[in-house]
Amino acid sequence: MWIRCNPNPLGKQTGDCVIRAIAIATDRSWRETYRDLCRMGEIMADLPNSDAVWGNYLREHGAKQFLLPESCPSCITVRAFCDRYPEGVYVIGTGSHAVAVIDGDWYDAWDCGGSTPSFFWRVK
Repeated sequence: MWIRCNPNPLGKQTGDCVIRAIAIATDRSWRETYRDLCRMGEIMADLPNSDAVWGNYLREHGAKQFLLPESCPSCITVRAFCDRYPEGVYVIGTGSHAVAVIDGDWYDAWDCGGSTPSFFWRVK
């Protein structure tokens, strides 16, 4: 089930989905997550919301990445992912969006349940 959640301190939806998703999944503040991703981006000379930066950040914090099968690119949605993985904490990447999943519910500022994930990180 979708749970409306926007940890952005000003309630903005400004292309900060990676920051929101990681903050929710790691139970950290939006500001702390933003600062950490900016530091990682500076080290890697890349933007904080690039897949390489936030992937490296999650990896350094013990998360494991998994790819979804390319043989069926539209077979699974965020909603279906949540049905298949009813336990655990994840950050899902769709290629243009990131969303936190906690115990079968997706937490986001908008309902992205129909989006198609490409990969996911198991955080806990």
